[in-house]
Amino acid sequence: MAGFTVAVTAARRAEEMSALLRRKGARVVAAPALRIVPLSDDQRLASVSDELARRPADVVVATTGIGFRGWVEACETWGTAEGLLDGMRASRLLARGPKARGAIRAAGLTEEWSPPSESSAEVLDHLLEQGVRGLRVAVQLHGEPLPDFTAALRLAGAEVVEVPVYRWTPPEDTAALDRLIEAVTGGGVDAVTFTSAPAAAGLLARAHTTGQQARLVRALSGDVLAMCVGPVTARPLMAHDIPTVWPDRARIGSQVRRLAEELPARFPALDVAGHRLRPRGHAVLVDGVVHTLSPTLMRLLRALAHQPGRVLDRSHLLTCLGEDADSHAVESAVARLRTALGDPRIIQTVVKRGYRLALDTPDCTS
Repeated sequence: MAGFTVAVTAARRAEEMSALLRRKGARVVAAPALRIVPLSDDQRLASVSDELARRPADVVVATTGIGFRGWVEACETWGTAEGLLDGMRASRLLARGPKARGAIRAAGLTEEWSPPSESSAEVLDHLLEQGVRGLRVAVQLHGEPLPDFTAALRLAGAEVVEVPVYRWTPPEDTAALDRLIEAVTGGGVDAVTFTSAPAAAGLLARAHTTGQQARLVRALSGDVLAMCVGPVTARPLMAHDIPTVWPDRARIGSQVRRLAEELPARFPALDVAGHRLRPRGHAVLVDGVVHTLSPTLMRLLRALAHQPGRVLDRSHLLTCLGEDADSHAVESAVARLRTALGDPRIIQTVVKRGYRLALDTPDCTS
């Protein structure tokens, strides 16, 4: 992903995500779109935990490893963990994924079942197939309610106990997030990654607060790719008709690999003057070598590459250079672009008409 700039909105695992992207060659802009607040001092969590210790649930669903661990750790600070864990030993434990499964085992418990897809939907299907009528089902939430999940269980006759282990709030310092939004709306970012629905909703909410939501939605609906970890994460974006992409497997490694496929596919390679050109977000690869360009020169190259081989007149290219530019500025910018690309033959001058990329194929030369 050399030549691309990717924004990371994650609150946790942001460093891991950024490292994976940089390893792929991307430039990373990171700012958390939310803040995770553990409820270790929350009376509601304490009350629910006491209730489950006194009257164990028939089924306990662990949705996240960090959430399940946080739940047990909070009870340890209150001195009630032993009673909660004793109660859970009488329950059937379901883990949504391997991290939740690991947290269950770290607490000295054993899960009954975990779906291979790591999907809440598959957990729900499993419960409904097994039958939940008359059962008490405790569901560990992961930052926000799971209305579809819990409603389906209640409709099937279960008594549902929601366990709010932590919640999402806006970041304490929004300056970094505001800069990220500015970069996205200003064309300085090629893709934005989302690892949770609250992060997607938080980015939109902050943009709304600062009067930038319309521009943000326009950017994410246009040149900026919205890359989500899964369909649940994508829902707040889809509510604004923003096109979204996600991998088959809801893991950040899979998310980065899918992004590494999607972004280059948006910029087809061109055979020009004996070279292989691959335009990117803030750079161009010429025969595999990265040439970083200024925003102005990048806009100029994109205009030429958007209609490869066709002649673009000076007035057309002038729009890439800003309101104060004149026709002489086009000539100067083309000269700088030729120098930056390393071979002046890549951009051909068509006398009295304008400029074009000198494609090796004869197509589209009019």
